[in-house]
Amino acid sequence: MQNVPTVGRLVESKQVNFADPTERTTVSQLSQAAEVFESNRRRLFGIAYRMLGTVADAEDIVQDAWLRWQATDRSVVLNTEAFLVTTVTRLSINAVTSARVRRESYIGPWLPELVPTGDDPSLGAERAEALSVAMLTLMEQLSPSERAVYVLREAFDYPFRQIAEVLETSEANARQLARRARDHLAGQRRAPAQHQEISRLLDAFLSAARSGNLDELERLLAQDVVSISDGGGKVTAARQPVTGRDRVARFLLGALRQFGQGATFEISDANGGSCLLIEQGDELLAMATVSSGEGVIDGIYLVRNPDKLGSVQSS
Repeated sequence: MQNVPTVGRLVESKQVNFADPTERTTVSQLSQAAEVFESNRRRLFGIAYRMLGTVADAEDIVQDAWLRWQATDRSVVLNTEAFLVTTVTRLSINAVTSARVRRESYIGPWLPELVPTGDDPSLGAERAEALSVAMLTLMEQLSPSERAVYVLREAFDYPFRQIAEVLETSEANARQLARRARDHLAGQRRAPAQHQEISRLLDAFLSAARSGNLDELERLLAQDVVSISDGGGKVTAARQPVTGRDRVARFLLGALRQFGQGATFEISDANGGSCLLIEQGDELLAMATVSSGEGVIDGIYLVRNPDKLGSVQSS
């Protein structure tokens, strides 16, 4: 994840003459601006990531917000967090539209990029809502404004009055957008499972997959389970979702065999929950996470596109 430039880098880039009081003042102001921005950066990244689903796009938004913060007359900003959250949200709404145009030519299903959250379980949010791969995938169906309201309300618990100000709309319309977003999502998801339940199911899934026990694996899967693979045209992956307990179980066993006998499997933390890392030596081949309902796995999300594995490899 990119950091806001340090004071030293700012000074170096501007080749400041410290004998000049005016330039010393400029450096001091930039230093204060960087410190304030840095204190909000995790939250800003959390908003942008939930809106866009990839680390690179979220980092671009945060960097753009930093440049705008630098150029702003900060003396007239009464609430720094509100200003920065508004900036990042509006930039993200614009970016969602262009990202969707790019994804129209994406090869196979598109899945969000997983990000490690072992040290920061909620990416700076009070809640982990709208962080799971299953939810981020469903949120792709929302309009940019609906998605923004849902993220700000459900993930960060902002009041509708403030959300309305961010979106430059009325509080009543902000509530209506939130209601539409919840209605869109309600019919397509079960109640989210607890972190411990996901961990238990993923452990059992890994045990069954390692043993190649088809019956044991099927018992862990819902009748209508769906497996989605994202290879992005870069590596071999299913171009369509695989559905149904028997088909998914056989597909998964076959996919795991393709990784080879030297592949290793490790449970880690990503997107606020447990995920499976599949590695060959030092190379990360894939990441998998699951969603659960009524004690069984109802969704499996396999990310194989190498472009979406870098944030974990570099962490």
